[in-house]
Amino acid sequence: MTDNTFPVYNADAIVNFYRTEVLTGQESKHFTKGDLAPVPKPETVQTLYMRVLHLLYRFRPECHSLVPILENIQCPVYHEGATAIMSVYTRMRQFLPMCLLYDFSLNDLLAPKKQRTLTILSAIMNFLHFRKQRMEIFLEKQAKFRADMDKLQTFTKGNREAEKKIEMLRTIPPEQQAEADELAAALSELHSTTMHEYQEVNAKNDSIAEWKTKIAEKTQKLAQVKVDLSSLKEEISKLKSQIVESPEELKSQMEKMRENVKNIKNSIEETDERVVELQNMVQAVTHTEAEIQQMYSLLQDLESSMNNTKQRQEEDQELMAQCEKKQKELKNLCIEEGQLKRALGMKLDKECKQNIRRQKKREMKEQHVQEVLGQCNQIHQKREEMADKIEEISGETQQLKAKIKSLRDVCSKETEKAQALYDTLSTSMDELHKRIETHITDLKLNVTKVSADF
Repeated sequence: MTDNTFPVYNADAIVNFYRTEVLTGQESKHFTKGDLAPVPKPETVQTLYMRVLHLLYRFRPECHSLVPILENIQCPVYHEGATAIMSVYTRMRQFLPMCLLYDFSLNDLLAPKKQRTLTILSAIMNFLHFRKQRMEIFLEKQAKFRADMDKLQTFTKGNREAEKKIEMLRTIPPEQQAEADELAAALSELHSTTMHEYQEVNAKNDSIAEWKTKIAEKTQKLAQVKVDLSSLKEEISKLKSQIVESPEELKSQMEKMRENVKNIKNSIEETDERVVELQNMVQAVTHTEAEIQQMYSLLQDLESSMNNTKQRQEEDQELMAQCEKKQKELKNLCIEEGQLKRALGMKLDKECKQNIRRQKKREMKEQHVQEVLGQCNQIHQKREEMADKIEEISGETQQLKAKIKSLRDVCSKETEKAQALYDTLSTSMDELHKRIETHITDLKLNVTKVSADF
């Protein structure tokens, strides 16, 4: 059972613990191991139990000796000695089941034994250790709760300041409202102009691609014409080598060749004119490309500004999300605050009710104490009267004792005298008995002689 319930300590450990944790002042100095071993003193054990009850329940040792004086009680003076012991006994019977002791009796107060008192004191010691640990944990939790409440207050202040800053950022001041409207209008105009310029640039790019395809086709045609010219020149050289006798055919062929050359020259002139036109078009395209690059740089600037605005919008959205989160946290914290306030209110109401009850009980106790003190004063007066009577009776008893002693001395002297007389009488009676026995023997002899003579 000791392994499953609590350890039983030595007398030294118990003395050291109770001297440091329970007793104070002169009581702790005078409390030693001799009060518990080999035979515990009942007075010290009773004072220890009273101090334990005072430490746990704030029940003062003076309250144990108060007697509830009623009309039905006869001779309340005789109850004063037993009230303190009975009150300690009843309260220890109520307290010790929490220490896993269920068999506390009056003998543990009036005639305590060593092992029994050590087990009871070690059980109380174990309970006080447990109480100390729980109190430390409770104080730590109370300190954490106070720190959390301080953090909650700081967080609420920070959230309020953040809400004010967000409102300041959202709300445009009236001085800058006109500038903001102008900037918004300028941004919308720039957006519309950039869209139109994008469309024009796309159209010009399409036209430039078409012209490039046409130029490529005409260059291919020129290359074919040049190839044809080279082939014609070769044929002309061959024909010249073949021409011998027919001048008429030569003339006709020469005319044909001239017509072909004229046609070729005309086509070359047309192609040159087309090339010049195409060069002019390419120059115009280069100019347009430069303008497009300028517009592209402007568009890049606009894109950077738009990106900045998007980033600001994203930051605003993030701030809004953070604000929503903080608002949710604030709501949760407000709910927790409300719950805590309700709990505090309930606790304060309970404390107020308990304080009112305690005040009423105190008033009742004070009235009762005053009545008890009045009755105690009467009892003290009666005690003084009884003490005077007892002193008178003690004087009479002392006188009687002195008379009894004198009578005893006289009786002892008379008994000594009687004993001496008794001794003398007993010796004389012994001598008489011996003489009678000798006379009887002589008479018997005489009788025998007379009978013999007859």
